[in-house]
Amino acid sequence: MPGAQKPRGGPRTLGPVGSAGFGSPSDGELVRGARTGDAAALGALLGRHRAGMQAVALSVLGNRPDAEDAVQDAWLIAFRRIGDLRDPESAGAWLRMIVRNVCRSRLRSAPPTTPFVDLSLPVTESGPEQVVDRHALRDWIWQAVDQLSPTLRMTVMLRHFSPRSPSYAQMAALCGVPVGTVRSRLSEARRKLVEAMAATADAAHADVLAASRRSAREAVETLAAAEQGRFAELTAERWTPDAAYYVGRQRVGDQDFLIRGMACDLEAGVRQRFVSAVTSRDTTIWEMDLVSPPDAPDHCPPAVAWVMTTKDGRMHHLRLFHASGVRDERTPPQDA
Repeated sequence: MPGAQKPRGGPRTLGPVGSAGFGSPSDGELVRGARTGDAAALGALLGRHRAGMQAVALSVLGNRPDAEDAVQDAWLIAFRRIGDLRDPESAGAWLRMIVRNVCRSRLRSAPPTTPFVDLSLPVTESGPEQVVDRHALRDWIWQAVDQLSPTLRMTVMLRHFSPRSPSYAQMAALCGVPVGTVRSRLSEARRKLVEAMAATADAAHADVLAASRRSAREAVETLAAAEQGRFAELTAERWTPDAAYYVGRQRVGDQDFLIRGMACDLEAGVRQRFVSAVTSRDTTIWEMDLVSPPDAPDHCPPAVAWVMTTKDGRMHHLRLFHASGVRDERTPPQDA
């Protein structure tokens, strides 16, 4: 993914700035600016109401660390849903409602996951897209994601950017770490993501639309090559020579292992159908539907995600997450 240009006029800091004063844009003006792709407008809006959101979170949750986490979750939701606000002048009440709902979900021990659905575009576009897909806000978000460390980037992409994001327990198994580590990584990733977005509100961000479409095309081409018997040829071109399959932290197979596995699935009548792709600087997730053979409808799970670490633009490490179709493990389990 191309790097962003340097900020114009220096970074913006989103501290509590109070109510709009004389000469300051109104909430409505900031909302309308955000809807046209003005990242600085959205940053200013969130900064203006941050103190109020923190006050709501603290009154509901009772402790500052949890309240700060809730505000960060609410910010991520607001980034995605700014287009849903009916009355732009009521942005403050809308933001406080979001953080209140996040806090209530936390008290029910079911922290909401907030996948940024459609941040990566499908192969064919049909119908209206989310505001963040149409404008520079999408690029702002992804530039911030790219500033995370590889470990944090994969964690936040799995949890917040994948339509079939795994539960905490599934993420722990996928990455080969304890559940408590997943939870701490996710908390740190959300905090740094919000900080990065605040610091780059005035930056000219790389356009990720082309990268999203390119990744989607590659996914479709990969599946087509497999069904046409050209999987080994394509992987030799698009994977690193030492590409490997991992379960947790354990390397369990090389490129030949993966090629044989795909061949076995096809011989058994299993087919994969592309759903979506999300991609960042060195992490790509392809969502696939799995279609079992007609004579064995329960042969495989209904869905799989290819979680790939890339190197120089080529697939280097692959992990597979087999989803149950509908996430049913939203509550993070307690550490053993």
